Amino acid sequence: MSDKNYLNKLADWSWDQASNIAAEDAVELETEHLQVLDAARRFYDQYGFSPSMRPLCKTVAEHCGLEKGRSIYLLQLFPGSPAKLVAKYAGLPKPKNCI
Repeated sequence: MSDKNYLNKLADWSWDQASNIAAEDAVELETEHLQVLDAARRFYDQYGFSPSMRPLCKTVAEHCGLEKGRSIYLLQLFPGSPAKLVAKYAGLPKPKNCI
C-alpha cells in the first residue's frame, strides 16, 4: 500500500480492506458507499484510470440511478473530495484531475 493508502497492486483490494481504510477516516461504509465503489471499479476496468468527479457522477448515475449520480449525494457519502475518497476506498489509483 502506498503512503496515502492508494493501492500499488489493484488485485490486493478487498471489501474488508476498504472498510478498514474508510474507518481510519471515520467513515463507516454502508451499502450506498459500496455501490459507488463498485461503480468506480467498473469505470476503472473499462477505461483504465480512476474517474474524477464529473465521470464519477455519470458512472454512478448509470449504475445506481440518476438520484445517486448527483455531486451533492456523493459529497454526503464521501465528504470533502468524493472522487479521491472513492478511489482510495475502491483500491484505485488517485484520480489525475484531483488535487
